[in-house]
Amino acid sequence: MDHSEAASERKYYISEHAFTAKRIEPGLHIVSTPIGNLQDITIRALETLAACDLIACEDTRVTGVLLQRYGIRTQMMTYHEHNALKQRPKIMEMLAAGRAVALVSDAGTPLISDPGFRLVGDVVEQGHKVVPVPGASAMLSGLVGAGLPSDTILFAGFLPNKTHGRKKRLEELKNIPATLVFYESPHRVGASLADMDAILGQRQAVVARELTKRFETFQRGTLTELSNFFSGDRPKGEIAILISPPEEQELTEVDADALLLEALKEMPVSAAAKKVSKATGVDRKTIYTRAMELKNAGSQDDQAEND
Repeated sequence: MDHSEAASERKYYISEHAFTAKRIEPGLHIVSTPIGNLQDITIRALETLAACDLIACEDTRVTGVLLQRYGIRTQMMTYHEHNALKQRPKIMEMLAAGRAVALVSDAGTPLISDPGFRLVGDVVEQGHKVVPVPGASAMLSGLVGAGLPSDTILFAGFLPNKTHGRKKRLEELKNIPATLVFYESPHRVGASLADMDAILGQRQAVVARELTKRFETFQRGTLTELSNFFSGDRPKGEIAILISPPEEQELTEVDADALLLEALKEMPVSAAAKKVSKATGVDRKTIYTRAMELKNAGSQDDQAEND
């Protein structure tokens, strides 16, 4: 490859205007790509994709559409969960040789609900540079358009496929004081909403569909309303489900004592204190002290009855 050919391959085009991408530093560049609207690409992302030596992507056909749109001719290779063990050494060899490799997913920010973190872990372990190139994210796009509290969020990714696993996971997330964000596939959205309604109760929620695309929609309501709306329905497109935090409930001493007394019937003081502390959010030491008081009081009552 001569110098002129190399220079031509390190270009990108915006509205038919050509730009030359400057050389970038060696390392693994984690590049965010559009989640639907191809205009949601940053200048920095275009420069990185045009300047790097290799683009590792989930599907060359999907990424190829983006590259063609902006006139980028960088070599691609597939990298996904099914071929990662085979492809990862090739990427590591390029990094060891001082090359720049870009990692992209089919849409959005890599490593969010995909296995790219294993590659990043290996890259860090080998002492190579990791460079995040931020951009589009379905999680953030859904959050800012949902109208739900955004000061504290928990991204929970995809729930288990089966009802039993989903309900178990939702029970684990039930008392977390944060807006919950999930990704879901269209054919499971109705079943997932039904399980969310059963476990999480009457919370406000939003089903965000086809974010950034022509038919982008935000369906709002309670979990019951949304569960009924999507019952038996299989909407098209990518889906994010956002659920408001649980309402704060004032915990009285009577409530805490009732929980402790119930737990003390089944387990030692230490285990009971740990369980109730986790359930109520009250300091474990405080709960333990109260548990000892209740246990001692119970022992005294038993002794009085025997006397």
